[in-house]
Amino acid sequence: MYLRKTLDLPKEGGRYDLPIALGILAASGQIPLDQLEGYEFLGELALSGELRPISAALPAALACGDAARDLIISGANAKEAAFSSITRVFGAENLLQVCAHLHQREQLPQAVAEQDSDSFSDDPLDILDVKGQSHAKRALEIAASGGHNLLFYGPPGTGKTMLASRLPGILPGLSEREMLDVAAIYSVAAQSQDYRGRRRPFRSPHHTASAIALVGGGSNPKPGEISLSHAGVLFLDELPEFPRKVLEVLREPLESGEVRISRARSQACFPARFQLVAAMNPCPCGYHGSDANRCRCTPDQVKRYRDKISGPLLDRIDMHVPVRTLRQGELQNKTQGDNSSTIRTRVELARARQIARQGKANHQLSAPELEHHCVLTESDKALLEQAINKLGLSTRAYHRVLKLARTLADMAERENVNTVDISEALSYRTLDRQSSSQ
Repeated sequence: MYLRKTLDLPKEGGRYDLPIALGILAASGQIPLDQLEGYEFLGELALSGELRPISAALPAALACGDAARDLIISGANAKEAAFSSITRVFGAENLLQVCAHLHQREQLPQAVAEQDSDSFSDDPLDILDVKGQSHAKRALEIAASGGHNLLFYGPPGTGKTMLASRLPGILPGLSEREMLDVAAIYSVAAQSQDYRGRRRPFRSPHHTASAIALVGGGSNPKPGEISLSHAGVLFLDELPEFPRKVLEVLREPLESGEVRISRARSQACFPARFQLVAAMNPCPCGYHGSDANRCRCTPDQVKRYRDKISGPLLDRIDMHVPVRTLRQGELQNKTQGDNSSTIRTRVELARARQIARQGKANHQLSAPELEHHCVLTESDKALLEQAINKLGLSTRAYHRVLKLARTLADMAERENVNTVDISEALSYRTLDRQSSSQ
C-alpha cells in the first residue's frame, strides 16, 4: 500500500528517491513497516546510497509540522528544514543511516537551525555616508516608517542609488512570521544560501531583466524577483530603461501582494508584498532642470522618456522625490545628520504605533480602514479636494496621500492627521504636479 501510494506521486527531480526506496524495502520486509508511521521522507539518492539535497526543504518541513509528522531528510538540508520550529527534523547522510534509525539501532541526530548571527551594526552601508540631501533622507525615513513606495529622480551622480541602498539599514527587522515566509520563498527558489536572517531582503535586478525574471515562472513555476523581495525592498535603478511591458507586470502585485502563475502543467501563488524603490534621470541626457549642467534634450524627447513609465504605475508610487546636484563645497563638508541606527530606532517606534493601532503598516490599509484611522477636518478635506482638482489625482493617489499623511502623523506622535501632514504628503507628488502643468 505504501509503495503504491509513493509511486503514484509525480516525480520532479530526485526528491522522492528516498521514500520510493524505503517503500520498496518495507514491501520486501527489510525494514519494519510500522516504523514508517509518523515520518515523512525527502531526498535524492545517489547510486552509492548517499543522500543528496533537494530544493524547497523548508516548505516541506512546515507542512510536516502542520501534519504533526517528523521529517527525515538529507543532512545538507537539515539545518534549513529545522528553521521550522514546529517540526522535528532528522538529517541523514545515506540510506544505511535511515535504515538503522528505523530499525532503532542508531538514532539520527535531530537538526537544530542556525542562530541568526547577522547584525545591523555589521552593515557597512550607513546613511551617514550620504553627503547633504536632507530632503531625500527625510523621504527615505518616511518611506521606511510606513512601507511606502518611493521614486528618486535627478541628474546622474547625485546619490540616488546610494540613498536607496541605505534603506534596508533603517527598516525594522523581520518578525518571526515574516522571517519564516521569506526563508520559505528562498528555499523554493533554491537560493536559501542568499537569505539573510532578520534583515529584510533587498533585490536589485538589472534593467535587462525579463518579465518572467521579475514575476517568476517556468514550466515548473519558481519565484521571481518580486517574490524574493517579499517583506523587503525591490530596487529598480534606471527605471525608464526597463521595457515598459516588464514594468507593467508590477502593477497587480503592488495592489494584491501576491503573484499567481498559471501554466499548462501547474499553477502557483507566491507572496509578493514588497516595497518598491526606484531611481531615474529626469531626461535622456540626465540634466533636465539641473543648475550645474545644461540639458540638451528637446521637450518631445523628455516627454517620450518619461512616458516609458505608465500613469497607472506612477500612480502606485507614493513619493516622487527630486535629488539635486550638490552645491560647490558640500562634498568637503563634514556629514551631518543621524546615522542608520538612530533613524532605524525612530522608524521602529513609528511602525510599532501602526501595528498597535491597526495591526499592519500604513501602506497596507484598505480604504475603509483608512477612513477609520485617518479622520479629517472640514478644512483638511477642502485642501485635499483642491489638490485633487489641480493635480488631477486619481482615487488611488488620493488614498496614497492619506496613507502618507497618516505615517507623518505617526512619526510626529500625533493621534490625528492635520493640515501639516497632508501638505507634506502632497508635496511628494511632484511628478503629478509636473504632468498637470504640461
